[in-house]
Amino acid sequence: MKRRDFLRLLPAGAAATHLMMQPAQAQSLWDMMNQNRSLSDAEQEANSAAAIQAIDTVEPILSYDTVNNLQMAIAQYEPFVARGGWEQVPQETYGVTMGAARDGVVQLKRRLLASADMPMVENVDDAMDAPTDAALRRFQARHGLQVNGQVDEATWYALNVPAETRLHQLRLNLLRVQAMAPALADRYVIVNIPAAFIETVEGGMVVRRHTAVVGRIDRQTPILKSRIHQINFNPFWNVPKSIIRRDLIKYMNENPNYLTEQKIRIYDGSGRELQPSEINWQTEEAVNYNFRQDPGPLNSMGNVKINFHNPHAVYLHDTPTKGLFGDNARFYSSGCVRVDQVQDFVGWVLRDNGDWGPGEIGNVFSTGERKDVDVRNPVEIHTTYISAWANRNGVVSFRDDVYEFDMAGKVSFET
Repeated sequence: MKRRDFLRLLPAGAAATHLMMQPAQAQSLWDMMNQNRSLSDAEQEANSAAAIQAIDTVEPILSYDTVNNLQMAIAQYEPFVARGGWEQVPQETYGVTMGAARDGVVQLKRRLLASADMPMVENVDDAMDAPTDAALRRFQARHGLQVNGQVDEATWYALNVPAETRLHQLRLNLLRVQAMAPALADRYVIVNIPAAFIETVEGGMVVRRHTAVVGRIDRQTPILKSRIHQINFNPFWNVPKSIIRRDLIKYMNENPNYLTEQKIRIYDGSGRELQPSEINWQTEEAVNYNFRQDPGPLNSMGNVKINFHNPHAVYLHDTPTKGLFGDNARFYSSGCVRVDQVQDFVGWVLRDNGDWGPGEIGNVFSTGERKDVDVRNPVEIHTTYISAWANRNGVVSFRDDVYEFDMAGKVSFET
């Protein structure tokens, strides 16, 4: 069952209590409440930091080390699954946060104990206390969810994925990593589609991780191996035929000024510019023309396009809609990959060019200058599908099987 198949649940409201008091007493109580809230906030921030630190190691998601770590994780999960796995977390826990006492918290604690997110305790009660908050945040970090200490929809769904399913993911991904690890270069980029993040790797260690937005389910990011060979600063965007057919025609029927507002120009085969009024938008006539968006703040590729040879016409790029990087499930693109903190990524790619440090890159971003730069030492890039992995500390991470490759038992992605 997928996350979208679960119904949203609304937590019940709590009754408010009105206290009558003298001004001096009210001030004293207010100070005390603020102090308690501040301590609670600090504790929760520390719990979030510890949860993120547990997964933010220098080990790549794709390497020989990953093979060993996955083998150890499988060895831990197999006997546990053989004994029946973990229990389901009831709907009553939906919306629970630290400080609450609610039916189902006992089952939540047992679930977090079962997956080693929570240290063993003598007694399990129904209080959503600090240790439970820390365990829940650790669970959320391991599953790529927003680390908020709340049993929200995405967290509740992930808690209820059976242990057998997680073991199946571990076994499949071990085979995938074993197949890819021997051919890795010393310096490479990994785009992991289920996790929607990017790693830059050098000398067997992660230099930096970048949040990404990847292809939606019906417009998937392809799995491939190539080399990043060119950087286009402040590029034009040549709209693919598929997007003209699927999107632009619809947008123009909804808003005839769409192309003008988005600074997208139309050209015929001879390079003559056409006006939108010259095209019949009730048909697919538009796919016979070329559509190009001017560089600038509205450009769909933002300030930079990162090219690598491939038969799918996909690439990495910046984006003007950076708010999407904060979502749990970042599957919005038409196949290309959007990169957060893209200036740092480009700087790493152009390291051997010598004349493209942070200052030069920042300057060309700010001026909007059109410039194409060939990468002196083209960097290997892999777009991959790894939905389960582990680090040497025994922390196991999982992601949703968004393209259903796990469900299909797919190990090889060669076409």
